[in-house]
Amino acid sequence: MRKAAWGAALGILALSGAAHAADAKLAPVPAAQKTGYDQIRETDLRADLTFIASDALLGRMSLQPGDDAAVQWIAAEFAKAGLQPGATDAKGAPSWYQTVPLIEYRPNPAANALTLRIGGAEQSWKAPDVLGGFRDDIDLNAPLAFAGYGITAPGVGYDDYKGLDVRGKIVLVFEHEPQENDPASRFNGTGNTRHATNRVKALNAQAHGALALLVVAERNRKHPSNLERVNRIGGSAKRVPPLPGQALPDDELRIPVLTVSDAVGAALLAKAGASPQALQSAIDAGLAPQSRALAETTVALHLENTSRTRGVSANVVGLLPGSDPTLAPETVIISAHHDHDGSNGPEIWHGADDNGSGTVGVVALARAFMANPVKPKRSILFAVFAAEERGLLGSYYMAMHPLRPLGTTRAMINFDMIGRNEEQSDQTTGLVDIPKDTTNRLNLIGATYSPDFNRAVQAANRSVGLDLDDRFDHENALNVFFRSDQFPFVLKDVPAMWFNTGFHPDYHHTTDTADRINYVKMTKIVKLAYLSAWRFASEATPPAFVADPAGH
Repeated sequence: MRKAAWGAALGILALSGAAHAADAKLAPVPAAQKTGYDQIRETDLRADLTFIASDALLGRMSLQPGDDAAVQWIAAEFAKAGLQPGATDAKGAPSWYQTVPLIEYRPNPAANALTLRIGGAEQSWKAPDVLGGFRDDIDLNAPLAFAGYGITAPGVGYDDYKGLDVRGKIVLVFEHEPQENDPASRFNGTGNTRHATNRVKALNAQAHGALALLVVAERNRKHPSNLERVNRIGGSAKRVPPLPGQALPDDELRIPVLTVSDAVGAALLAKAGASPQALQSAIDAGLAPQSRALAETTVALHLENTSRTRGVSANVVGLLPGSDPTLAPETVIISAHHDHDGSNGPEIWHGADDNGSGTVGVVALARAFMANPVKPKRSILFAVFAAEERGLLGSYYMAMHPLRPLGTTRAMINFDMIGRNEEQSDQTTGLVDIPKDTTNRLNLIGATYSPDFNRAVQAANRSVGLDLDDRFDHENALNVFFRSDQFPFVLKDVPAMWFNTGFHPDYHHTTDTADRINYVKMTKIVKLAYLSAWRFASEATPPAFVADPAGH
């Protein structure tokens, strides 16, 4: 016992010495920023997150009382910190809330169907071969066209719609994007670009006059389909009854988007003159679109909902005005989302990491900036978004209805899951390499769209000492790049990066609780964001945005 105790004591001393040695190598925090930096404390983060992820908030499901309580708490903390309200209400008075109107709906899988007609032959499918829903009940009957990957990317010199007329038609496209396993691909090498997401494909189809979009996984894929990936997560993805859908009533996307199985996709392409495998191979071989009308092929869609209600959530917003009269009209956004997956009977999806950690991180930064005697030159908008789990709805709403001009929004730091150590999980096993030790590791997601942004964060990290990782900018199996609230702003050409500590077995499970957080690392991440935001808000030259990052 005594010998073991001496050994443990010596071990602690050795670790302490190593920590002090590491701290000695860190660059000093600038004196003008030190007061706010020291305001960011592990004890405060722990106390706040213990509340936000508590049973009392019932998992903070959008449009439910627990999430409403989180919204009120964030606004109260912004007010106590001394921020100004960042929005106005219907009467024009200052407000902490940008109201986000929502439609909640439950699709009827027993009735929803896709019917294919080729000549006189007819086939019909329902779930699980056809999945998705729409906020409105609809019946469509239209010719079918194939539009490759559904991408129009002038900066890359690629257009699946060139020479293809889809006005008044339903369009079928592949998931993901061409040449995604080629490091030299003009589509960001092996990483995702903003063209890869189904929402962007649907907006593109809509802009070309399409009535609906059908999406099928690429037949030559070397990764799970999007649906297969979601099903690997388990947890809330397999709840009974399933979570309802939510949508923005005034969303710029106005057409339905459905996912079809490989078998349905092959049947839909019966008149294409080539198999799905051959079509994909031809596109990928030389970025040569293979889009075409499909002769004698029509599709009927029937979509209905068992329930449909309206409600209101809110983006919680506070403003720190810039100290420089010339630069104060420019903006830096610091963001997170406050909602999670709620409860189901006695089960509560606590959402401590996702995204209680980001929520309390934004609140901690508001306190830190307001406690600091010196203020940055540009204005900082602190925003905690609604309904991220239902499809980034709060952030899409703000991107469509910006509170400050996006043309002069110079940078955005988004927190989503900043509290855990990355571990192997059913979602990630076999798809991404995870370093052996992630106790000090932070993933930076989106750096390829702004190398300047990345350099600024790397420079700030010299005072913090985290292990920074860009793996998720160079993989395409998990679609990480467009799975959080920075993405709607990337679509508006805003330099934006997602700070994230990676996935783990508790992701979207009831076991994502506050006692499993690495508070030491989380505190360092919030401090890194503080120093990075100072750079974005005060340096003469803000980071540039790269519209079409290429491979290497």
